[in-house]
Amino acid sequence: MYYFPLQPPYFLLLVGFLAALTSGIALSGTLKVIVQNWPSEPTENAKPRSSLKQLFVPFLGITGGICLFMFSGLEIFGFPSLLALGVGLPISLLTCLLVWLQLGSMLTFIQREGMQSLDLDSFS
Repeated sequence: MYYFPLQPPYFLLLVGFLAALTSGIALSGTLKVIVQNWPSEPTENAKPRSSLKQLFVPFLGITGGICLFMFSGLEIFGFPSLLALGVGLPISLLTCLLVWLQLGSMLTFIQREGMQSLDLDSFS
């Protein structure tokens, strides 16, 4: 038997998308401010962990928005609510965790090696 929700969560899908989008814009602005302040600070005293603390709240907003978007999207496509939550939440959280770890390692690498170390055009 097919499962069709009586009220598909289109509103929650839109809210999740807008939450992730606005938090992404906030993360971008915060990251630009952090990177602009690096040349004025000495490299020995600057800690990448302090810059990650500033990025945590916008990234948490992105994570929440993506989780809501995945859950709502799966429910719209016919998954029951509990199954949509059981599939969407681990996928979203694991992906966001891996992106957070990659962001932290890239910030540490850039701070240690400099911005020129990311010039990928010079390898070709």
